[in-house]
Amino acid sequence: MEDGNVAVDQAGWPVLTIERSKKGSLVEQIVAAISAMVGRRDLRIGTKMPSVRQFAKCNGISTFTVVESYDRLVTLGLLMSRRGSGYFVARQDLPPALTPMALHTMPTAIDALTPDLYSGVSEALAAGVGWLPPEWYGDDTVLDAVRHAMRIPSNRLRGYGHSMGFPTLRHHLAATLSDDLFPVDPEQILLTHGATHAFDLILRTLTRPGDTVFVEDPGYSNLHSLILHHGCIAVGIPRGDNGIDVELLARQAAMTQPKLMFVNTVLQNPLGTSLSAAQAHRLLALAEQFDFWLVEDDIYRELAQRGEASLAAMDGLRRVIRVGSFSKTLSPVLRVGSICASASLLPELLRVKMLAGLTTSEINERAVYHAISARPYKRMVDKLVTQLESGRERTIESLRGIGMVPIAKPRGGMFVSAGWQNQPRADCNGKTIADAALKAGILLSPCDFFMLRQPESVWFRFNVAYSNHPQLLDFLQSVRPA
Repeated sequence: MEDGNVAVDQAGWPVLTIERSKKGSLVEQIVAAISAMVGRRDLRIGTKMPSVRQFAKCNGISTFTVVESYDRLVTLGLLMSRRGSGYFVARQDLPPALTPMALHTMPTAIDALTPDLYSGVSEALAAGVGWLPPEWYGDDTVLDAVRHAMRIPSNRLRGYGHSMGFPTLRHHLAATLSDDLFPVDPEQILLTHGATHAFDLILRTLTRPGDTVFVEDPGYSNLHSLILHHGCIAVGIPRGDNGIDVELLARQAAMTQPKLMFVNTVLQNPLGTSLSAAQAHRLLALAEQFDFWLVEDDIYRELAQRGEASLAAMDGLRRVIRVGSFSKTLSPVLRVGSICASASLLPELLRVKMLAGLTTSEINERAVYHAISARPYKRMVDKLVTQLESGRERTIESLRGIGMVPIAKPRGGMFVSAGWQNQPRADCNGKTIADAALKAGILLSPCDFFMLRQPESVWFRFNVAYSNHPQLLDFLQSVRPA
């Protein structure tokens, strides 16, 4: 199906020339064609799309295919759904990140990998995952905490638990943050099902479809997809060895008036870099100048050196919302995160939390409290940092041996992002190599997973706990671009 091969039937509905033998799904073909029509302004803003049944009938496809296509177009911000009225064109222009060429480079392009990258049940070598081996967390630390939490008083088994989360854990977090970073009250802390749940609540509360949201590029892949799912426009701000491109950020902010920006201040995923104090101050000044929120993804703070820049500490939660998590220092299976926000914003975040899913798990929150309040916890984190440092050095040295160079120098944490300088080709790019690795029993996280832009080279994010392995190194050597 080519962009020009779009006709309309007698009712004016799009009739697409669908090539069923062409590489790519029917959904991808439909999404690309409708996107091109919006980009050419053949479909103008406010245009009502045919109903699911009408579209399916005139194009000879199933209603399930149409529903999935429309949902994808809503996610991309090109269509909007009005209950009882149908689907309408939501945009008249097509942002660079959403051009038809870019549709195949969005994080959804490697959906086949994502279940294994997050489930933890795959037998494949976990070279690209986002968690550490259980034994790195210390002997039975998490199991002991879970056993303790299961001894919950019987009267706590009634009801759903505290709407803001387990009070004892919130008080402990408030005391720890107040000692280490900035003064915060327990009533300014909202517990969540991990950091991604926190991002979702913030987007639900502060954005509407069509709003612009800034993200780091490369950055956290699930966040990119989540922003698009909410009908917002994700605009990538380049981040590299020297931090964020603040000059480009300023120009983009002047043009697009973003509602908020997500930032990994410390040990950024996937690069492992941290912002300097000067860049953090500049970022706060731009947020003030252009009136947007900064969401500080601070889940790696405990693995970083003390004294690293903190947007929340510099700002005092006026324009910054801090998101924390325990998935990197305890275990992702506990699914406990937190939002620290101003006293004026927190009630609305709480309202949205209750609307979207009621309370979070008190048992999980009790387990986290018992783990982080126990005397061995700090020793365990210190040991973890030492193990990660050794793992990074070994990983970088091993990758250099097969011609792979870090794309940025990590300051700490779990990841090294490295690759070859070769430009991606149709037969040799991050996705094709990751697909081949999966068949060879290796989980890789390719550059396509983290970027809104087209990658300029072929690179991967490596977890340093799993990446100094002969199976991985032999595979990478075998696929090394000529």
